Amino acid sequence: MSDTIPSLDLNDFKSDNLEKKEKFVQTLGKAYEEVGFISLKNYGLNTSIEEKLYEEVQKFFNLPLDKKMKYERPELNGQRGYISFGREKAKGYQQSDLKEFWHFGQELDDDDPLINEYEPNVNCDELPNFNVIGRKVFSILESTGLQILKALALHLDLDENYFDSKVKGGNSILRAIHYPPITSEPKGAVRAAAHGDINLITILMGASASGLEVQNRKGEWIPVTALPNQVVVNIGDMMSRFTNNKLHSSIHQVVNPPKEEWNKPRFSIPFFMHPRSEMSLNCLSSCITEDNPKQYADITAGQFLEERIKELGLKK
Repeated sequence: MSDTIPSLDLNDFKSDNLEKKEKFVQTLGKAYEEVGFISLKNYGLNTSIEEKLYEEVQKFFNLPLDKKMKYERPELNGQRGYISFGREKAKGYQQSDLKEFWHFGQELDDDDPLINEYEPNVNCDELPNFNVIGRKVFSILESTGLQILKALALHLDLDENYFDSKVKGGNSILRAIHYPPITSEPKGAVRAAAHGDINLITILMGASASGLEVQNRKGEWIPVTALPNQVVVNIGDMMSRFTNNKLHSSIHQVVNPPKEEWNKPRFSIPFFMHPRSEMSLNCLSSCITEDNPKQYADITAGQFLEERIKELGLKK
């Protein structure tokens, strides 16, 4: 783990010890201003849940392609269910990423005004436990994300609960990614081309395998490998925009392994925390200064997401 990516303990923030809580907020804020990434322990999951999740995820990706393709629904714009190999490109790239993935999305109450706006979830008939563990992990990481947002609210001199109502029922996604073994010269394609995440924050399980690299504000690429029993948490473009780029949404990528490791698959499972679509991403006035004038036009989270899904090639 590079010493430029601090390791934090979420229990310090949840502690009754004000000194520990304040130090957590301070370290988190500094890291997100400079690099955009941290490593986090005590994030809500345990080894047993994670092993079950990875077991079910591997079972799904090992299904025959015709079975997986039953769950690819073009009308869901790549937001739910299966997204086949080579379908997604990073913004600005012609080459598709070398990955296939599955999306678990938000489950809303029937009376929620956004119930018809979000794409419905897809269930895998062959693997009932895949659906169950996916929902469980989604719920746990959503709670973890809310704690990080509380700490960020304090760093931004907002009320600690500022984000609560904005992310409850937000259009968040748990993405299970499979990077298959590389069988021939990739011709310039990588497992995940350099990109910034769309959302507020991302919690990444599976950064324990090498390949993830982050670009800091100086333009330097830093390899990031999470310590055991930790996840990586980074800032997304929505949060960067909301804070007028005070908090840094790092460009990051997953590079191909050395040729002798091409035969090894790679799995990672990010949780992309999104707000409700009506949340305003207009730059916080406290983040607009003479030295840092307003950098972004006013927009809602829903409008921004729509733009980016089209740029990724998932929606026409």
